[in-house]
Amino acid sequence: MSSIRQSWVILTRRYLRELYRQPAVIFMTLLQPIIWLLLFGALFKKVAEIPGFGGGNYVTYLTPGVVIMTAMFSSSWTGMSYIEDMQVGVLDRLLVAPVSKGALTAAMLGYQAVTTIIQSAIIIAIGWGTGATFDGGAIGVGALIAVSVLIALAMAGLSNAFALLTRQREALIGASTTLVLPLTFLSGAFLSLRLVPGWIASVARYNPVNWAASAGRIAAAGHAAWATVGSYAGLLAAAVAVTAFAATRAFLAYQRSL
Repeated sequence: MSSIRQSWVILTRRYLRELYRQPAVIFMTLLQPIIWLLLFGALFKKVAEIPGFGGGNYVTYLTPGVVIMTAMFSSSWTGMSYIEDMQVGVLDRLLVAPVSKGALTAAMLGYQAVTTIIQSAIIIAIGWGTGATFDGGAIGVGALIAVSVLIALAMAGLSNAFALLTRQREALIGASTTLVLPLTFLSGAFLSLRLVPGWIASVARYNPVNWAASAGRIAAAGHAAWATVGSYAGLLAAAVAVTAFAATRAFLAYQRSL
């Protein structure tokens, strides 16, 4: 059986079946982002009137940022599935089965892609309902969802690798909390980089969260800078490749530690 076939079987027979049985998991991860969208949108709506912000209304600016933040937060917990599998022996059985490690990684990332698409679509719908506009139309919204998937896959690969190396819930929780919030606030997800201190703007240039938020916002706004969107998407795709490779290699470290 090819690796692609193996990935599809694992994805459909295990992860998507679990999602079908427990769809509330998706909505539970949306509670905090929805609160942020509604609360920040109301509290800071006057920010858009500050000279230099760039015009428009703040909810329109904020919604892509919340989409990206949600993708980051939910995918940062992906490694928990591996830790749970370790504790009940499921992962050990998978590793001795005739299944490639790349197929295991691909199946997990496929599951994360599906959940990210659903979550992003819901947040975009809520943003639209609260006053956000998407001049880029369906293509722009599709591009926003696509870059949210890319940042989610990059973070999921990192989370999986970390889980396999540490095998501890507490370590993964600490790493997720320590990494995700600083990356979010050191980007233009919630505020235009024209209004932040210079050092934050400099850091944001190398921040994958800023790449995703900027690419999604440009696409959703209907701007013609598709070359910029493409360059950011290319960087994110490279990040996905690196973290997916790291997650796959981490299986070897996990097996050696048994």
